[in-house]
Amino acid sequence: MNDKLVFLGLLYFVQGIPYGLQSSLLPVYLRGAGHSLTRIGFTKILYFPWVLKVLWAPLVDRVGTKRRWLVGTVSGLALTCLSSAALAPEAHIWGVAGTLLAMNTLASVQDIAVDGAAVGLLKGRGELGLGNTAQVVGYKAGSVFAGGGLLAVIDVAGWSWMFMLLTFVYAGVALFVWGAPVLDDENVKQADGIRRGGQGADASRPWRVWRKLMAVPGTPWTILYVLTYKLGEQGAVTMFPLFLLDHHMTARELSFWNGVVAMGFSICGSSLGGLLLAQFSIGAMMRRVFVLRTVSMVFQSSLLTVLEPSALMKGMAVLSMSVQHFLGGLITTLTFTTMMHCTQRAEESIQATHYSFLSTLEVLGKLMFSALAGVVVDWFGFQVAFLFFLTLSAGTALHVWTATFTGALRENQLKEQPK
Repeated sequence: MNDKLVFLGLLYFVQGIPYGLQSSLLPVYLRGAGHSLTRIGFTKILYFPWVLKVLWAPLVDRVGTKRRWLVGTVSGLALTCLSSAALAPEAHIWGVAGTLLAMNTLASVQDIAVDGAAVGLLKGRGELGLGNTAQVVGYKAGSVFAGGGLLAVIDVAGWSWMFMLLTFVYAGVALFVWGAPVLDDENVKQADGIRRGGQGADASRPWRVWRKLMAVPGTPWTILYVLTYKLGEQGAVTMFPLFLLDHHMTARELSFWNGVVAMGFSICGSSLGGLLLAQFSIGAMMRRVFVLRTVSMVFQSSLLTVLEPSALMKGMAVLSMSVQHFLGGLITTLTFTTMMHCTQRAEESIQATHYSFLSTLEVLGKLMFSALAGVVVDWFGFQVAFLFFLTLSAGTALHVWTATFTGALRENQLKEQPK
């Protein structure tokens, strides 16, 4: 079991590096170079390959082995980082954008392969719980490493040496996967065969599959939820660190407090969510957590009125970001559990497709708004923009609160078993 956790945790770690680079390091780096919030916000479009991964998922399932896909994608990430080391971001902004687009594409393909490997490797409730923990912690640790750790040293080491380090990290992981004995397990091969066989018939009747997906109880509500649940939070998470960079913190301070400490709270929130689900109903937890998130955004929005630097303001800002990331991590765990509950009501033959569909929409919802958040701030200013973010967060809390009593999150519906 330990071999499986190390294997999965390491792969999810390197999968989280591109997200850390783009969500934490790149915005601070570009803002320091004088770029507008609108341009910084539009860099979120580089996440778009994650939205399209559902299109090439059947290819990963049917062609080759999981080992070959994993080695190929991780090796591709190493080569991409090597090419990026030769670029100067100040002079080659489009080259850097192309590099990040390639990294997101390769990481999204890697995600399909490692998820498929996990399906075959993890057996029983205990292993599934530990495996999901390895996924969340590994991915966020990779994000912290890239968005916090590397940002803290980029002024000293420079852009080129930073990407050379990432090249060696990816190359080492590729060699590790090539020789990993856990992929020799027959369970992985058996799972591959089952998934290929089950998807072959569906592929010839895509419209029939689509009707089946939408007919699953709770799917329309879940679609609306995953598209909107992060809207207000995503705007605040993206823009508040840049407000601090403009008025209160240096890039190095921000990399530590937002890229390391706050992300550490996010990991704690995600881990705690799994433990609490064993003790409390998901509906009751979601009602309370979404209200707490709205309250935390009220507190954070009030800090935007303070423009003069002070130790007290820094402390309040760190507290705000830490609470926000903690609640965000907790909500993410609850959301993916809700998605799984919905998928379990589907026919077994379309469950994998159903879950991939929901996870793609979840990424799309976050991507679309985070790309526009910078435009809203540039046009209306931080205070008006955060009032808008707060309104969206309150609306989502109301949406969840209603569903726990009259809709898809009612306990009797969540306890239904698939037929």
